[in-house]
Amino acid sequence: MDVLKIKGKGIKQMTLIQKRIFILIVVIIIAAVLGRLAVRAVLNFMLGGTLFGGNFL
Repeated sequence: MDVLKIKGKGIKQMTLIQKRIFILIVVIIIAAVLGRLAVRAVLNFMLGGTLFGGNFL
């Protein structure tokens, strides 16, 4: 019985580690997208362009 409890703990801990890695990857992707958008917004503001390439007037 003790062996089964240890194996069960190992499986649960692995899924927790996998969840943390997945969440970390999602956060990194979101940060990269928002970071690129922020840099693009600053450069477009300095160059006098529109952010998404549209004509507002």
